[in-house]
Amino acid sequence: MAGVSLVCVPLVGKSVEQMLSEMATATAGGADVAEIRLDHLASFEPRRDLDLLLRNRPLPVLVTYRPNWEGGEYEGDDGWRFEALLLAMELGAEYVDIELKVAQEFVDFLSGKRPDGTKLIVSSHNYQSTPSIEDLSILVARIQAVGADIVKIATTAVDITDVARMFKVMVHCQGQQVPMIGLVMGDRGLMSRILCPKFGGYLTFAALSTGKESAPGQPSLSDLLDIYNIKQIKADTKVYGVVGKPVAHSKGPIIHGTAFRSVGYNAVYLPLLVDDFESFLSTYSSPDFAGFSVTMPHKEAALACSDEVDPIVKYIGAVNTLIKRPSDGKLIGYNTDYTGSISAIETTLQGKVPGASLADRIFVVIGAGGAGKALAYGAREKGARVVIANRTYERARELANFVGGQAISLADLENFHPEEGMILANTTSVGMYPNIHDTPLSKQALKSYALVFDAIYNPTLTRLLREAEELGVTIVTGVEMFVRQAMGQFEIFTGLPAPEKLMRETLLNFH
Repeated sequence: MAGVSLVCVPLVGKSVEQMLSEMATATAGGADVAEIRLDHLASFEPRRDLDLLLRNRPLPVLVTYRPNWEGGEYEGDDGWRFEALLLAMELGAEYVDIELKVAQEFVDFLSGKRPDGTKLIVSSHNYQSTPSIEDLSILVARIQAVGADIVKIATTAVDITDVARMFKVMVHCQGQQVPMIGLVMGDRGLMSRILCPKFGGYLTFAALSTGKESAPGQPSLSDLLDIYNIKQIKADTKVYGVVGKPVAHSKGPIIHGTAFRSVGYNAVYLPLLVDDFESFLSTYSSPDFAGFSVTMPHKEAALACSDEVDPIVKYIGAVNTLIKRPSDGKLIGYNTDYTGSISAIETTLQGKVPGASLADRIFVVIGAGGAGKALAYGAREKGARVVIANRTYERARELANFVGGQAISLADLENFHPEEGMILANTTSVGMYPNIHDTPLSKQALKSYALVFDAIYNPTLTRLLREAEELGVTIVTGVEMFVRQAMGQFEIFTGLPAPEKLMRETLLNFH
């Protein structure tokens, strides 16, 4: 059963005409099922409207009439709802959804009138949390006991580790031949929606487009099919992802997903919103969770959690790539940030002045976190004179001592220009989307630099880079570093050469 999950698009139009238009769009977009959300209709005349919605439908449909006490928009009594759902069954709807709280009443109401051919989904929604495995299992049994053809449980992720409990229950149901829809709502529950085929889920929901979600954390249909390639996910598909907080802005899923697909590698790459890195790793410890890109603020925690590290990582003190060694499951840490950023800066310099190098240049790094350490170490390796500027002077001094450089406060950087031709590298998140009008350094202070690099890649042209460019300073965008570090990660993940041209084009096309 794993690997055959249906993709269902909720229709949330306010009129029948809007819903019919949405159904046509969902069909063209590759959906398997359309969910008709009757509670979203501004006015509803059951016989007329259901006939219009069901008569020449291009897709199988799931009819839902969700009351406000279960997160829907219907405010009337259950009798009217039950009549409408029975009518949908009589008109041939493939699925009808009823809430567990009133499921027994609905089944009694149907007594003797229930048409064949419609599967009854009995659903339970928890908008606060995800219960224990034991409580979820009891819930499954209760839903089965009222006569559900398909069990549907939607819970809420307080932490990404909550999803693991849902996966366990889904796998158990699959073993018992019980069709189950198990979803965990919210940003921390996103992987429950994408990995549905891996764990034997009957169906997953996808919004027709951004803004048309019918539940928190629902991905769009195009993301599910094109970025996450859900139709190719099977029980043995390996899971990779970018671990961070925040993580929604990451282009990692687009670039790695496309690269995996291009070489036929059986893997999916997800954004993983993680609060506690250690508990995340211990929860998803199976070999199927094969490797991770690590971004802010977890790069130092990833080092602490590594069983072994690439020698260079010890100096940098940060890991941005973690894989599970297949032979023994040990976690091996790498850092592709420093090679990605330093090679991007050097290549750009040499493009301007053939043979130019970083040796003996003043190289100012803003930020003393994981990315700052990587750049400071990489610059020192190339013979640069490293200066660390940070909001907290103590942290700047700590890193400067480590790389044999100089530390200054961010305030002092404004008037720091001992010589011309310096290099500036911003490794903080100042200027990152959505705060695109922020900059770590005034335009006036950029005049002494020959080159300015910003590790941020969303937006591509940060205010810092735009102002440097206006002064005629050479710039290097975070996109260049991102592509190079992602290529390094791809090779560590797969053991295959990275498709550089494709990865670069993919990233630029999605900007």
